[in-house]
Amino acid sequence: MTFKELNLRAEILSAVEELGYEQPMPVQEQVIPYMLTEVSDLVALAQTGTGKTAAFGLPILNMIDVKRRDVQALVLAPTRELCIQICNDLKGYSKNMSDVHIVPVYGGEDIRKQLKELDRTPQIIVATPGRLIDLTERGKIQLGNINYLVFDEADEMLNMGFKEDIETILKETPDTRRTLLFSATMPAEIQRIARQYMHDYKEITVGVRNSGTENVEHIYYVSQARQRYLVLKRIVDLNPDIYGIVFCRTRQETKEVADKLMHDGYNADALHGDLSQPQRDSVMQKFRIRNVQLLVATDVAARGLDVSDLTHVINYNLPDDVEIYTHRSGRTGRANKTGISVSIIHSKEKFKIKDIERMLKRKFEQRQIPNGLEVCKKQLFYQIDKMQNVEVNEEQIEPYMAQIMNQLEYLSKEELLKRFVSLEFNRFLDYYKNASDLNIPEHSSRERDGRSDRDGNERGNRQSKSGERVRLKINLGTKEGMSPRRILGIINDVTDDKTINIGGIEITNKFTFFDVFEDQKDKVLNSFKNTPDMEVSVAKGSRSFTNDVKRSDDSREKRFSEKRNSFRNDRKTEGSKYGSGRKREDAYSAKSESEKPWRNRRR
Repeated sequence: MTFKELNLRAEILSAVEELGYEQPMPVQEQVIPYMLTEVSDLVALAQTGTGKTAAFGLPILNMIDVKRRDVQALVLAPTRELCIQICNDLKGYSKNMSDVHIVPVYGGEDIRKQLKELDRTPQIIVATPGRLIDLTERGKIQLGNINYLVFDEADEMLNMGFKEDIETILKETPDTRRTLLFSATMPAEIQRIARQYMHDYKEITVGVRNSGTENVEHIYYVSQARQRYLVLKRIVDLNPDIYGIVFCRTRQETKEVADKLMHDGYNADALHGDLSQPQRDSVMQKFRIRNVQLLVATDVAARGLDVSDLTHVINYNLPDDVEIYTHRSGRTGRANKTGISVSIIHSKEKFKIKDIERMLKRKFEQRQIPNGLEVCKKQLFYQIDKMQNVEVNEEQIEPYMAQIMNQLEYLSKEELLKRFVSLEFNRFLDYYKNASDLNIPEHSSRERDGRSDRDGNERGNRQSKSGERVRLKINLGTKEGMSPRRILGIINDVTDDKTINIGGIEITNKFTFFDVFEDQKDKVLNSFKNTPDMEVSVAKGSRSFTNDVKRSDDSREKRFSEKRNSFRNDRKTEGSKYGSGRKREDAYSAKSESEKPWRNRRR
C-alpha cells in the first residue's frame, strides 16, 4: 500500500512525498482508512515511534473545514516536548494547505505568546492538559465545537497523574465529538476511560499488546552495587558508536551520573526536572543532532521524547513497572531498525528480569561484563574501520603532502601504522591494562547469604526494631503519581539508608503520610532538607498508623488498591518488593577505575 491509495487530499499527499514518506507504516495502514470511512471512536495500541502522529494527523487534516475559524480538533500530549513535536509534524503535513492554523499550548513558556497565537483562532490545538485547562478557565479556548479529540500517549498521561484533567476535558467537550485514544499499553484505567467516555469504539492493535518492539534485543549485566557506574563505562566503551539514553531513577542520580560521564571525557548531558525550558530545549537540540551521544535522564524528563536512530537504551536502574520498561526500550528499534535495551542489575534483582520476561513474553540475555582486553580489541578495530572509511579530500590535502612525506619518509609502512593506531589507542591500553574483573564470582558469599550491605549494616536489623512510631508527611500525592512503591523508593534514595523502617503509608491527592520509628525520625527529616521539591515534616496531632513493622506487601497492595501492572514478588520483608526503592546503588565511591580514562573523547 502507498499513501496515494489512502484517498488523502492532494495537498497532503504532496507534503508527505516532500517529507520522503512513500509507504504507510502498519498503524497508519489501519487507522487512516478507518478514520476516513467510519464515524465511531477509536483505541489504537502501538509502541512509541511507530508513526502514530501521522496516523491521526493526516486524516484529521483531511477532514477539517479550513473555512471555519473555530477549534475543530484537539490533540492532548503528556509533555511539552511531545506537544511541540506533534505540532511541528502536523505543520509539516499541512504545509501545502492554505488557511490551516495549528497552535501548541503547553506549560513552561510565557503564556502571553500562546494567547497571541490563539487570537487567530486555530482549527487545531495541540496541548498539555494543565495549560489547556488553565486557558479554558480563562475563556481563551472554547471546546464546544470540537469534532476530534485525540489522546496521544494516554498511558503516559495517567502515569503522570493527569487522570482528573483528562476527565475534566472529556466532560467539557461535546458528546458528538469523535475520540481517538493512542497508547503503547492498555492498563485498566485506560479501559475504564474508554468504556465510560467513548462511543462504540473500535480497538486496533499493532504488534502484541503490552509488549516491547520486536526489533529490540534485551540484555542485562549483573554487577555489584558499588560498581554500577564502572559497568556503565564498560558498556559505553564496548560500543564506540553508541547513541542512546541512560535512564536513572531520580534527578539527583541523573545529575551525578551525567556529571561523572562528562568529567571522564564522555560526550554526555543530563535531562531532568530542574532544567528550565530553554535549557531542556538546548540539551535536546544537541542530542538530536548528535553533538551529545549519551543523554542521561529520568523517566519523567524523557517522556514524550521522539529521537530517531537510537542504538541503545540503558537502564542504570530498572524501573518500577513493566509499562515504564516497555516505554524505555521502545525508544530504540524504531522504523524497522534494530536496537538494544541494556539493564544493569544487582544479583538480588534477577527476579525482576524474570517478571519483565513473563510480562513481555521476551527472553532476556545475561552477558558477562566485558574485560579490559575485550574493550581494547573493540576500540582498536573501530579505529581501523574509521580509517578505512574516512573520506579523503584530495584537493585540500594535496598542498601538504610533500612536507608530510618528507617528514615521515624514514618510517616503514608497518611502523607508520603502529604509530597511527597507537595515537588513538594508547589511552585505552593505559586505562584498561590493570582493569579488574567486574563480574560477580559464581559462589560469592555475599551472593549466597547477603548478610551485610556495603556499609556493614546487618540486614537482619531491618526487621528487629520495635518501639514508638512517628507519623510523617511529604508534599507528594496521587497528583504526582505517587504509590507505596514509589514513596519507599524516594525515601530510600534520599536517606541512602536501608535500615530506615517505613510503616503504614496513606496517600491522598496532595500528601503522603508514613510511619517511622522515633529514633529514625531525625535522620529522615534531615535527609530531605536538601531536596527543594520535596518537604517532609511531622504530621502534628496525628497518631501513627501502626507499630507493626512486619506488614506484608500483599496487605499493603490490598490496602491501597494498586491496580497498575507492576512487578511483583511475595517477599514479606518491608521494602523488599520490586520498586520499593532500595538504597541507591551507584558507584560514585568506587576508586578502582574512577580516574579519567581520557579527557577529550569526542566523536
